Amino acid sequence: MLNIVILNGNPSSTSRLNGLIEYAERALRQKGFAIEQIHVADLPADDLVRARFDSPAIAAANQKVEKAQGVIIASPVYKASYTGILKAYLDLLPQKGLQHKVILPLFIGGSLAHLLAIDYGLKPVLSALGARYLLGGVYAVDQWVTRLPEGGYSLPEELKRRLDESLSELGSALHLSVSGSL
Repeated sequence: MLNIVILNGNPSSTSRLNGLIEYAERALRQKGFAIEQIHVADLPADDLVRARFDSPAIAAANQKVEKAQGVIIASPVYKASYTGILKAYLDLLPQKGLQHKVILPLFIGGSLAHLLAIDYGLKPVLSALGARYLLGGVYAVDQWVTRLPEGGYSLPEELKRRLDESLSELGSALHLSVSGSL
């Protein structure tokens, strides 16, 4: 079974980004992928801030990334970039920690003005970590994701379509990478 880890770089547990993550996780599980999540905000803050590479919590998170064939990197956009807490964790991955992984970014922001945060902010860091299979990703606007009173989230059909296309591309790329064709 192919493994995908979701790096959730969201410092807030109530963000609408969770709607995208939940949708992606559900869709990928239905396709037979094993999914694990790393909630970066749940890692010890002192280990992140002090760059404790030898921290047991950081080592456990890095093990999840190491055994995964695919990585979804999810973050809200703050100040035209992904979150600082996500960057603090990415700094603790081994130098080639994303080598041979298929990467799919999922970002959400307040407006379309930050649409290029994936290309200009995230992709250079991922490349420095050895990532070569970077998919285009999905950027959504907060207003597109509705919190439901009974819990969960509602996504508009257009956003679901874009997510489905990207998740399908991720699945295809993962199968190609395992077969050695990618």
